[in-house]
Amino acid sequence: MTLLKAWQEKWPDIRVSKPAETGVGVLDSGAFKSIEVEKIFATINHAQTSIGEAVLYRSLAQPSDNLQDILEKQQAVKELQADRELKNALQQLLLNAKKDEKLFYQLLFAKFLGSSGTARDDAEIEGYGYKQYRGGMRFILGFVNAVLPMQKPKSKYLEALFNELSAFTKTRIYALMTGPVYITEKGIQSTIDRKKLMPAIIFKPHVFKPLLISLVFVTLLLVNLFVPIGFFSFSPAVTIFLVPMMLVYFPVVGGFDRDSCILPLREEYRKSNELGRALDVIGQLDELMSLVKFAEANADTLVLPELIEAEHHKISLKNAKNPVLGKVDPTYVGNDFAMDKEKLALITGPNSGGKTAFCKTLTQIQLLAQIGSYVPADSASLTVADKIFYQTPEISQLDDGEGRFGSELKRTKAIFLASTQKSLVVLDEIAEGTTFEEKMETSANVLNGFYQKGNNTLLITHNHQLVDHFLEESKGIALQVEFVGEDPTHKLIPGISRVSHAHRVAKKIGFSKEDIAGYLADS
Repeated sequence: MTLLKAWQEKWPDIRVSKPAETGVGVLDSGAFKSIEVEKIFATINHAQTSIGEAVLYRSLAQPSDNLQDILEKQQAVKELQADRELKNALQQLLLNAKKDEKLFYQLLFAKFLGSSGTARDDAEIEGYGYKQYRGGMRFILGFVNAVLPMQKPKSKYLEALFNELSAFTKTRIYALMTGPVYITEKGIQSTIDRKKLMPAIIFKPHVFKPLLISLVFVTLLLVNLFVPIGFFSFSPAVTIFLVPMMLVYFPVVGGFDRDSCILPLREEYRKSNELGRALDVIGQLDELMSLVKFAEANADTLVLPELIEAEHHKISLKNAKNPVLGKVDPTYVGNDFAMDKEKLALITGPNSGGKTAFCKTLTQIQLLAQIGSYVPADSASLTVADKIFYQTPEISQLDDGEGRFGSELKRTKAIFLASTQKSLVVLDEIAEGTTFEEKMETSANVLNGFYQKGNNTLLITHNHQLVDHFLEESKGIALQVEFVGEDPTHKLIPGISRVSHAHRVAKKIGFSKEDIAGYLADS
C-alpha cells in the first residue's frame, strides 16, 4: 500500500505505518515498543521531506525480510556515498521539493473555506486553491522532470526507482498534471484522453483569464457602439458596468475553477495508484539520502552489515554500540557478540549492569540492517531475521483474569508459535509472578521449546540456577555483565553472575536498610 492510499482523506501523518500483528511481519507491536523504534527513528532521521520521513518510519515499522531486496538497497546507499555528483543533485532536488510539499498536501487533503474564510492551520485553504494547485504540481513535476535527464544509476534499487518515475510520465495523471486539462461534457480529460476535437474549456490555475477578460472588454466595446457609455473616455458611466462585473468575476470564475476543475482533479490525484507510487519513490530516494547522512554524521565507526544466508539465524558483531545511546554518549562501551552454532544465550548480572541495553543494541542493529542502514560497529555479519521478537515484563490487565504470570505467558506463547529457526528472540525474564520452583520449571520448558525450534534466543535473567541447568545439559552459552568492585564496566564477559548488587541500587536511590532506619528515626 502506498502512503498516499494509507493517508486517504486524512492530513498526512508520517507515523501512519504500524507494525504487523504477531507472526505476520518482522516486528509486532510488542517488539516495536520494547526495541524503542521511535527513538531509533529520531536518531537516524535526516530526511528532508515529510514523505521521506514517512517512508523511513514505514521501513522501521515494517522492515523487509527479503535478503535480495536489502542487498540491493545497501548497494544504492553505497552508490550515493561514492557518487558525489548524484548525491548532491538529489540533495538539491529534495530541498527544492520541500518548499512546495505542504502545498501538495493542502491541495489533496485540506478543507476549502471559500473566499471569506480564514485558515487557522495547514489543513485549511483560503480562496479557491490556485496557489495550492500550482505549488502541488511544482512539487511532483519539478522532482520527476529533474530526475529524468540524470545519468542512469548503477545499482538496481536506484535504477528501479528512476524507472518508476519515467513510467509515471506516461500515465494519464502525469498528463493532467502537466496540462492542458480539458473540461468537457464527458468530464475532465487530458491530452491522452482527447482523441478528437470537441468543445472544451481549458483549465488554467489562475483567476485571471486573458481570453475571458478580452471577451469582457470586447463586449463593453460593442455596448459602447450602440449605447454610448463613455468607454473610451472612461466616464463615470463605465463604472456602472465595470464594478458589477469585477464583483461578479472573481467568485464566478474562482468558484467554477474550484468546483469544476480543482476539486475533481484533487479526487483523481488522491485516488491515483500511479501518483501514490511516484510519491513513494520520492520518499524512498529521500530515505536513502537520510541513511547516507546518518552514516556521515556519526562520529563512531559505522559499517554496512554483511548479510549472509543460513538455515537458521546467525549474528556476529565486533565493538557493537547502541545506535541511540551511543550517538549521545561518546564514551559508550561497545561489545563483541556472536551466535553461530549456539542457539541460546543466557545473560546474567546485577541491575543497571547493561544487560537490557546490550539486548536492545543487538535487536536495534538487526532492525537497522534490515532497512539497508549502516550500524554502529567495527564489523557486523548477520542473517536476515524473518521475525524479531522482544518480550519485556508487562503489567497485567485488571480484566484479563490471568495475573502477571498468565499475561506474560500468553505473550511468550504467541512468540513461540510465530517464531522459526530464522527468528531472533529476546526474552527479558520469563515466568515472573509465580513461585521459584514453578518459575524454574516453566522457564526450562519454554527455553527447551525455543531451543528445539532452532532460532536464536537470548534470555536476560537473575536466575543463575536456570543457567546452571542448561549448561549442565550443554545447551547455550552463559554471559554476564562485568563489574569492577560495585561499578559496572558495561562489558559482556563469559560466565554466570551469582550476585544482584541490590543493595548498591537501593543505596543509590536512597532506600537502603540504613536509609530506611534514618527515615524512621527522623519521623
